Amino acid sequence: MEPVVELQHITHVYVSDREASLALDGLDLKVYPGEFVSLVGPSGCGKTTLLSIIAGLLQPTRGGAFVYGRKVEGTTPEVGYMLQQDYLFPWRTIFENASIGLELTGRLDEKHLSRTSSLLEEMGLEGARNLYPQQLSGGMRQRVALVRTLSTDPGLLLLDEPFSALDYQTKLQLEDLISETLRERNKTAILVTHDLSEAVAVSDRVILLESHPGKIRRTFEVPEHIRLARPLMAREQDGFNELFHEIWREMENAGEKE
Repeated sequence: MEPVVELQHITHVYVSDREASLALDGLDLKVYPGEFVSLVGPSGCGKTTLLSIIAGLLQPTRGGAFVYGRKVEGTTPEVGYMLQQDYLFPWRTIFENASIGLELTGRLDEKHLSRTSSLLEEMGLEGARNLYPQQLSGGMRQRVALVRTLSTDPGLLLLDEPFSALDYQTKLQLEDLISETLRERNKTAILVTHDLSEAVAVSDRVILLESHPGKIRRTFEVPEHIRLARPLMAREQDGFNELFHEIWREMENAGEKE
């Protein structure tokens, strides 16, 4: 099976007027079709830098990033990127915000607009299409951001802490919604999160990065019975707490060695 994402010896250096900082060092990673992979690790380990490289927003100093077998040299509609902040335009209606990706890619036709309407309905936003972002709660705004991301039908989704600004109940609800939505559509996803519980609950694999410089320390396979459960119920499965604490201990050990 060919990987959706392949990172080959990715090294990245940030250079300022005063210093050069090695953010990533020789990192290799493959993510396969339909996988949901989480990247966890201490601040400064390069998680967001990796997503930016995969998305084509940042060129690595050395090494190559490949998506669907093609070298990443810029952004593409095949890759959707969902951030912690929703970045909805306050002067546009919810439907206009949700369809902005279609506008940017020249696909404002009846077929794609109808699909966007259906996505809004699936997310429970059918009654909000003519409202404006300031009229919605944080959780509803993130649902709009998800619809905007899915409207161009990307095969790969990059999720950079999309739940971290939400209250706990809303966060759990959105974890369930996004996880089920992506699995039903057989999407491939890479999530960056600081929440180890979230990582275990939604993922097929959890990849722990260490910092200074950023590299893969260890990969954890999530057992099938936890993977198949909805994220909310996954937390109640046998072995969940043990895996959580195993990842936690490994993170602590990484911190002690830095």
